[in-house]
Amino acid sequence: MGRPPDLIRMMSGLIATPSVSSVSPTWDQSNEAVVDLLADWCVDAGLRVEKLPIAGNPGKFNLVASAGSGPDGLVLSGHTDTVPCDEHLWSSDPFRLSERDGRLYGLGTSDMKGFFALVLEALRDIDLKQLRHPLILLATADEESNMCGAQSLIDTHRRLGRHAVIGEPTGLRPIRLHKGIAMEAIRLTGRSGHSSDPALGINAMEGMQRVMADLLAWRDELAQRYRNPLFAVEVPTLNLGHIHGGDNPNRICGQCELHIDIRPLPGMELDALRGELDRRLAGLLADSGLTIEREPLFEGIPAMATPASAEIVRSSEQLTGHAAEAVAFGTEGPYLNRLGMETVILGPGDIDQAHQPDEYLSLDRLNPTLRLLRQLIARFCL
Repeated sequence: MGRPPDLIRMMSGLIATPSVSSVSPTWDQSNEAVVDLLADWCVDAGLRVEKLPIAGNPGKFNLVASAGSGPDGLVLSGHTDTVPCDEHLWSSDPFRLSERDGRLYGLGTSDMKGFFALVLEALRDIDLKQLRHPLILLATADEESNMCGAQSLIDTHRRLGRHAVIGEPTGLRPIRLHKGIAMEAIRLTGRSGHSSDPALGINAMEGMQRVMADLLAWRDELAQRYRNPLFAVEVPTLNLGHIHGGDNPNRICGQCELHIDIRPLPGMELDALRGELDRRLAGLLADSGLTIEREPLFEGIPAMATPASAEIVRSSEQLTGHAAEAVAFGTEGPYLNRLGMETVILGPGDIDQAHQPDEYLSLDRLNPTLRLLRQLIARFCL
């Protein structure tokens, strides 16, 4: 057994190994090379390693690396993939770690490959034989696209640990609540015809105007029914994001499609929202002659709520000096909670850097993160 490379070399290796995930096959890549890199370093660090292929997703893998045994335990979790990037908008090569102005630049430094290197660095001087409770490093696939890595863990009903930290970019402030995400396509089909006589067709675009008005009314109703002051935007949101219909000004529009984004609060279930939406739209268009279809653009991410009383929440607040917060972006947290964990989102990057050109991780976050990780390991495992 050797020892992992130093922190900067590990970060360099991770950044230099592309692992883009995307719903578009043009951009999507395997994450196997990153998983293999992490697996080698985990073995060198003294961890037991399992590389888990994800059924139905060729080239996609999860990694579970562990030490110790027994009940409870701490899971340090992250995703191995990144979003695509526009290389021409970067000031330096996004796949080469660059240091300047007190920052480490590269795709994944903040969101969130850098977290793995920090975890392994934090383990360097810890005697894993002294663990009284298990320590698990979890690395998943495709968080940025379809969540297949986290979903596959649920399908196995595997128990990993009791307390979990996901190192997404939060500026080292603990997060215990986040909104869910659903993205839906609504398609109306009418009948095209010559625009000189409206009776010759059924205009899908005019029908969609009614749908849009009703969606905005529904948004107002949801805001009256659901509210959580812990969120900066304390009500559920609904965004009309994309629309396309028809093909020519002198033809009655025969088909129109709208894409919407819904961000529910904790306590609002995605399937229940979709059912309510379907019932509204079916009633709205019952006598219109239009046919309606609704299709999820992806499975969706549930909202997350970890109790304020959870030990991992209270410990994270005490160690960081910040009260746990709520955010509007989604994570793998609800999936880990479904596996029996209590999860906080807590990492060194900043969400403002995620998915942006010139993504970076500030050098002054490294030592505080290492100190925090060692304190969490000592509290929950030693």
